[in-house]
Amino acid sequence: MPSHHLPLLLAAYQYKFGRDVEAMAQHLIDDIAVGWDELGTDLLDDAPPTLVAALTGGEHWPSRTLDHLITPDGSPPVRMTVTDKTADELGMQWCYILHPQGIEVISMAHAGTGPLVAWDTDPSTPFSDHSARWPAITTCRAPTTSRATRPPRPAAGAAPTGPRTAARR
Repeated sequence: MPSHHLPLLLAAYQYKFGRDVEAMAQHLIDDIAVGWDELGTDLLDDAPPTLVAALTGGEHWPSRTLDHLITPDGSPPVRMTVTDKTADELGMQWCYILHPQGIEVISMAHAGTGPLVAWDTDPSTPFSDHSARWPAITTCRAPTTSRATRPPRPAAGAAPTGPRTAARR
């Protein structure tokens, strides 16, 4: 849910990954074998203790990947691929796409584009699970991909909005 994941992802970008979207994408997307079970407070490494306390209520828990899965036929689990067509089957409710200028948050109930939250947004901003109730800090945009630039990368819990594919998080 955006009320939980969006502040965590904003803080992770600003502190743990030193405002490096490529390093964040590497960690959240490329470095996992199957997908994410849960994003934890380890994403808040290097964030100010007051921000960590505000976002977590003082609780601490580790991120957990889905590498402990057992398949019905006993074969090793493979990366779960989520597309706009399979997101509903897999129960995906939200999509987070990493862009150079911010994170796009898409409700799968209203697939298409979603509001773009700038990376420099204060992670302690009170986000609702309904983007219409968010403070006026977002911009609506239609995703574009230029041949001269690398396409945006989906983040944890993400399902791409086009023909791109990504692992389920």
